[in-house]
Amino acid sequence: MTDQPVDLDKHRGMAAQKATDLRRALAEVESNVRQLREREADIENRLMTEPAASWPEAAAKARYLLNLYAASLPAEDTRHRALVSALFDDFARLNEES
Repeated sequence: MTDQPVDLDKHRGMAAQKATDLRRALAEVESNVRQLREREADIENRLMTEPAASWPEAAAKARYLLNLYAASLPAEDTRHRALVSALFDDFARLNEES
């Protein structure tokens, strides 16, 4: 007996190795998605409960909501996408001026 672990992947066929790799990758993706959802819920709770202390903080909240809105727009809705982009440009310009 040895203290070295046996690498079972070396003893499997190619199809079994690919299936194992796919399962591992899917598990990692699901874990990342779950962590992202938890972080999104945390930031949204903070945005709702903590009032903005300044205009730039209020703009950051608005930017978050506008990004959510823009992500839900169909690709062919270029007019609303342009409006969101113009508003982001206004936020940046006004932030630099202050």
